[in-house]
Amino acid sequence: MKFDPLYHPNPSFRSPVYAKNGMVATSQPLAAQAGLEILRKGGNAIDAAIAAATALTVVEPCSNGIGGDAFALVWHNGQLHGLNGSGPAPASISIDSIREQGYETMPSYGAQTVTVPGAPATWAALSETFGRLSLEETLQPAIQYAEEGYPVSPVVAYNWGKAFNQYREQLKGESFKHWFDLFAPQGRAPKAGELWRSPDHGATLRRLAHNIRDFYEGELAEKIGAFVTGAGGYLTADDLRAYRTEWVEPIHVSYRGYDVWELPPNGQGMVALQALGILEGYERHAPNDRVTVHRQIEAMKLAFADGRHYISDPSFMQRSPQDLLSSAYLAQRRALITDQALLPEPGTPKLGGTVYLATADREGNMVSFIQSNYMGFGSGLVVPGTGIALQNRGRDFSLDPEHVNALQPGKKTYHTIIPGFLTKGGQPVGPFGVMGGVMQPQGHVQTLMNTLDFHLHPQAALDAPRWQWTGGKTVLVEPHFPAALAQALSRQGHDIRFAVESGSFGRGQLIWRDLTTGMLVGGTDSRADGMVAAW
Repeated sequence: MKFDPLYHPNPSFRSPVYAKNGMVATSQPLAAQAGLEILRKGGNAIDAAIAAATALTVVEPCSNGIGGDAFALVWHNGQLHGLNGSGPAPASISIDSIREQGYETMPSYGAQTVTVPGAPATWAALSETFGRLSLEETLQPAIQYAEEGYPVSPVVAYNWGKAFNQYREQLKGESFKHWFDLFAPQGRAPKAGELWRSPDHGATLRRLAHNIRDFYEGELAEKIGAFVTGAGGYLTADDLRAYRTEWVEPIHVSYRGYDVWELPPNGQGMVALQALGILEGYERHAPNDRVTVHRQIEAMKLAFADGRHYISDPSFMQRSPQDLLSSAYLAQRRALITDQALLPEPGTPKLGGTVYLATADREGNMVSFIQSNYMGFGSGLVVPGTGIALQNRGRDFSLDPEHVNALQPGKKTYHTIIPGFLTKGGQPVGPFGVMGGVMQPQGHVQTLMNTLDFHLHPQAALDAPRWQWTGGKTVLVEPHFPAALAQALSRQGHDIRFAVESGSFGRGQLIWRDLTTGMLVGGTDSRADGMVAAW
């Protein structure tokens, strides 16, 4: 991989980090250091990922928690493994039951949106399959931060405050009281530098460190089920007892001589792969080139049109990833792109709130890991006495029974969180990811093109100005996006709108391994508080 380690499109941003023995990149410094601590104690990249992930539930609770979902791509012993840690809808839920409560679409918050949390089972599956240390050791940093407290970092404080203001307006009723007791104990969100602690969260993590299945089969499961059903939801202890994570085969496309890997549906990683597959058919252009950005946007729109039409629980999909990623179908979609902005429609192929982290160790193991409660803190429900904030992933189900993602008992919904991985010639280059709902596949495409087409180093590839397609012909661009480029895109029919801030454009991490020297180089998004911890 070629890049200039000194070049950055904005010299005020950070340089990449180099290391030999190990690296952990996350959106919050304390979590990155938690992962590094485990590496230095003799753990491998998988142990470090678990340590960082569990620490993030404490130090960045506005993005993830114990009650969320998780996904992972793991390079271990010369092979890439995929783990789907998303949970299904409860067995007792139905479209009719939601409509009987007066909803025309799935609500955004509340007990009706709670699906089975998969994150704890994901930590356990990773540890049991590939880990070297015990969960008692890998969860210890998170437990310590929860019990002793930590000073809240600036971006986390800002996002926490935004969520508090929103929840204060929208979350009414007794069932939401526990969220405010835990996350706004002084009647407001904590400010940057203020100490926040959650002893209940720490106690729960101690129980999970001893036995993760307590979350799914023990006293914790009973507490979770009773609270959700008491709040008008459907999740029960029986739903938790039945849950298991799934090891899956990753999917990929070739791009500029590399293989880009994502997890198969129910995640939206296929959207990023399809966009890259369309763009692979074009010659390279310079960064911030009008032709390049126009084609990126159009390819992304076409890929999203297909993703929203076809992606759901694989058992319910009418087209496979192989159908949608075939070279013939990608060429068909590419042919639709002209020099003017289009309104995308799905094609017909032939049948055939989130945190991201990356880790690597000196033995060659690498992990691409992502977890989320969704939409910030999730459903707005906190199980009393546990510190467990529950996700609202059910919000993405459709109440249209004809839709591919229609709500059904035991079904997994279209999922936004996606980890990525890059290889070349069967050798691992490294993990990558960009958080942020539907921004994630868009961030994957832009960051990888910054790397592979424009040869930017990891930090520069992450910090380069981003665009975000939001629907129709509307494209949001960051405040520092080049004005001349925005005007040129407008002349091609795009409705370009400058965002006031960069909060919706994702926050990512990259770790690349030099295939010649074995050295690691990493970056972490300047849009977050993050850091690359290395040794």
